[in-house]
Formats: sequence, C-alpha cells, structure tokens
Amino acid sequence: MRTFAQEINRSIEDAIVKDNSVVVGGQLVKYGVAGLTKGLFDKYPDNFITYPVAESLMNSSAMGLALAGKRVVMIHVRIDFLASGMCSLVNHIPIWFHKGFDLPITFVCQVGKGMGQGAQHSQAFHSYFMHVPGIKVVAPTTPHDAKGCLIASIRDNNPVVFVEHRMLYSNTGYVPNNLYEVEFGKGRVLIEGTDITLVGASYTVTDCIRAAEALKKIGISAEVIDPVSLSPIDYDLIRKSANKTKKVLVVDNGWLTCGFSSEIIADLGINCSNLKLDTQILIEAHPQIACQNH
Repeated sequence: MRTFAQEINRSIEDAIVKDNSVVVGGQLVKYGVAGLTKGLFDKYPDNFITYPVAESLMNSSAMGLALAGKRVVMIHVRIDFLASGMCSLVNHIPIWFHKGFDLPITFVCQVGKGMGQGAQHSQAFHSYFMHVPGIKVVAPTTPHDAKGCLIASIRDNNPVVFVEHRMLYSNTGYVPNNLYEVEFGKGRVLIEGTDITLVGASYTVTDCIRAAEALKKIGISAEVIDPVSLSPIDYDLIRKSANKTKKVLVVDNGWLTCGFSSEIIADLGINCSNLKLDTQILIEAHPQIACQNH
C-alpha cells in the first residue's frame, strides 16, 4: 500500500529511468515539492531544472524543450500560478500542437484548499483548461490512477494538465509494480447504485464515496462515478448511469459558471432530454461566490 504522493514520485523516477529525454522542472523540485520529487534531484540532476518564481518562463521553456525533443514534466506547486504563464499555455502550446508538432508536456499542479493556504493558493482552475482545444486534463483520485495517469501523460505527445488535490497526498491504495497507463476518456463506477448518481472530480470523488456510505444507512442506493480524466470526459458512462438512476448530483470544488459541473449537467440536459432528471450542482468551495452567480 503506497500513498498518492509516493506514486507521483515513483512514476517520475520510472519515467526518467525508462526514457532519458524526460526533463522535470519547477520552482521547488530540488527540495521535494511535498514529496513529489523527494530524493530524485540528487539521483538524476541532469534531468532536473530548478526555476525561479517565473511561471511564464517555466511554461515557455517547457514548450521550447518539448519542441527540441524532450518530454517535459513541469511542476507548479499551485494551479493558481498557471495563470501567470497563461499566454504560452493557451496561445502558443496548443497552436503549435495543432500545427502538427509533438508537444509532450505534463503540467503537474495542485488544486484546492488546504491548511494555512491563502485564497490565492486555494483555487481550482481545472475547468479553465477543459475549454482549451489541444490540452488534455486529468484529475485522478486514487494512487493507482495517479501512477497510471502520470505515466500516460508523460508518454502522450499532447500537452496535459495533471490536476492533483493536495488533500489526496496521504491517501493509500494498492498499486501494481509494473508500468501501466490509465486510458484518458474512460471513467470508473466506484460504487454501483440505483437511486442517484454522484459524480466528483479528484478529491470530491472521496466526498461522493462518503455520501454514498451515509445514504446507504438510510436506504438510498447511490452510484459513484470517478471520471478520472476531465478532457476528454466519459460522458457515455455518466449518461448511462443517469438513465438508470434518474437523479444526478455533481460535486465540484471549482466554479459553477462554465465549470466541470455545469458541463456535465448541460450534456445530460441535451442528451438525456427524454428523462426527468433531478439535477443538482453542489459547490464545495467558494459557496458565497457561487450563490452570486444565480
């Protein structure tokens, strides 16, 4: 049994050992980044680049390294900081990819609130990148999927935003020793149910599991879905569950407007229009702002 953070660390090392073109960059990669790169800088110094506080430089140089034939893992300690390098991430990297160039860049970044974190270090921008053509977005929940998604991201010639909630780092689970990939666009039914469908993303999947366990005690059978990847997203799996349960609850710690949750509800409204769905969106973070949107 290993933790989520340990599997990120091990996957990075496995990728470097397997392919010496893998380059890991970031502001704190030399010092471990909450355990994600602990001990790796000393073992593979030629595969690491330490950056100053300059997110625009980080993202731009990631593009240059990828165009030069490297497979880049760029670690941002907060997804909030990606906003400082948004020009290269939105205006350049996807366009070069659509021009036919391989851009194997994995942006590893944390989302969500945490102890001692300020408001500008606690946001969840995953839905921003769901809107950008040419960028894949993954948000694993379990250590098993953390490893498989990161290996798949590094091997992908497509730029990928790898979203990880810091409150998942200590979660444990069984993980095979062999290298494997988790297929993007394929979600998982974690708990089967018949009365309501619960859909989360990253840490909020664990909220859905706890809710399903509580509902079971009062005789309500909840189905829990973990999409694993957000772009592409497994709409077919969610629709199938919605057709069965007739009720859907989406739990997300991002924004309501044009967010992960509203995308799912909109898709169900279009493609399950023959059903009378009791659709709800639960906002875990920033509830006061979410209310202002209505």
